[in-house]
Amino acid sequence: MYYLKIFKVKKRRLIFLLLAFAFINNSISQTKNSKSINDDKWIAFAQRHQDSLSEVYSNPETSILSKRQLKKFKGLEFYPINLKFRVSANFKRTPDAVPFEMAVSSGNTREYVSYGIAIFEIDGVAYNLPIYQNTFYIKNPDHEYGKSLFLAFTDYTSGDGSYGGGRYIDIDQSDIIDNTLIIDFNKSYNPYCAYTAGYSCPIPPEANDLKLRIEVGVKDFGKH
Repeated sequence: MYYLKIFKVKKRRLIFLLLAFAFINNSISQTKNSKSINDDKWIAFAQRHQDSLSEVYSNPETSILSKRQLKKFKGLEFYPINLKFRVSANFKRTPDAVPFEMAVSSGNTREYVSYGIAIFEIDGVAYNLPIYQNTFYIKNPDHEYGKSLFLAFTDYTSGDGSYGGGRYIDIDQSDIIDNTLIIDFNKSYNPYCAYTAGYSCPIPPEANDLKLRIEVGVKDFGKH
């Protein structure tokens, strides 16, 4: 009887361990599947964004490209989508920032103010990316783009794969939730100056130069 009791206890322990292992394994599997589903969703979002952007430039009614350019145009060229560059940033407001004149490609300037700093990591390295607001929108908050913010950056691909004058990402004040901002560099696009002359495009300040290669988003358009 003594050995039978020991056997039953060990058997119960074995069953418990097997059930625990099965539960953990199932949880890991569900987590992986959930992550995979979420990844597919964000990849699809980025792909739709890129397709839509390319369509804007392909359509003669919405494109800024000349008729000559459109004859040869086969769509924008993008780096492969990579969710490593879709980051969750801690956002810190800079409410007492002083307006300054940001250089634009025409040689003039445009007045902006620092709205806040986005702090995030890529491959374990921390980056600070200032985000600005055009002072025109501060004075005109009811404007169609009154809540828009200006996120611009250069990186090691600038002039070496992507447009040398930097790239932009559209964001709105409503995108900042509980001091967190999702920045998807897969949605980065070129200013109009990358495609044709006659536009005056803000040049990302030195503080917005990221010391890494962001090989996602739209590539350089080439000569025009």
